[in-house]
Amino acid sequence: MDAIAIADDKEEEMMTENNIPAKPVSNTRSTISVVALPRDSNHYGVVYGGTVMGLVDQAAYCAAIRHARCAVVTVCVEELTLLRAIHIGDVITVKASVNYVGNTSMIVGVRIETEKMVTGVIEHVGSAYLTMVGIDQDGKPTQIPRLIIEDDNDKRRFEEAKQRKLKQLARSGKCEAVCGE
Repeated sequence: MDAIAIADDKEEEMMTENNIPAKPVSNTRSTISVVALPRDSNHYGVVYGGTVMGLVDQAAYCAAIRHARCAVVTVCVEELTLLRAIHIGDVITVKASVNYVGNTSMIVGVRIETEKMVTGVIEHVGSAYLTMVGIDQDGKPTQIPRLIIEDDNDKRRFEEAKQRKLKQLARSGKCEAVCGE
């Protein structure tokens, strides 16, 4: 079952089976901004991809834990695309929000931007999609709240993330059990 609710649905439809209230996408949004420093880069002044990956994981963690309000772990980096180099002195801004929720997992979409501080030019430099799982005190997957879709962009992101999830399950061989195919 997909954990989705539309903002104007009945209240009882906005709860999970364990009476966990659904939460809107807007509550999951998180932003991290940092200045790219020499320690973050190679000898050409270009920021390491691993540095960017760390920021992506942190932003995804913030969005996921805001939604689940329990411990979460990264189980999959489905995609991380960097469109151009990031240089020392750029401000790196990483924005994340939960795009899709299943029973225990969620897909978090991440947008990476840079700002040239001297000119103020902001560029989209990358995107990523991570699967995070809510875990209980014993480290076992636990049910998380449904996701309240607030607008057309949320709906589009939800549908795209749902397709990602199905492809992910198909690759892992779990689609037959989950999808009923």
